[in-house]
Amino acid sequence: MKIAEKIGANLKQARKDVGLTQQQVAQKFNMTQQQYSRFENGIFELNYTQILELCDLYNITPNDLFSID
Repeated sequence: MKIAEKIGANLKQARKDVGLTQQQVAQKFNMTQQQYSRFENGIFELNYTQILELCDLYNITPNDLFSID
């Protein structure tokens, strides 16, 4: 599994853990659900600001997000 895909899987799990849909998260970040899903699928990479904002939203640390055991 590519690193971007693993990080995307971590992102998806964190979103599910807080009970949000892709659509709800996308609205918070002023993007479409399709755009957001590309992050979870490892197609698009997150920028630093997005990483910090998503970690805050999901109540996780960047270390949690980038855990690729």
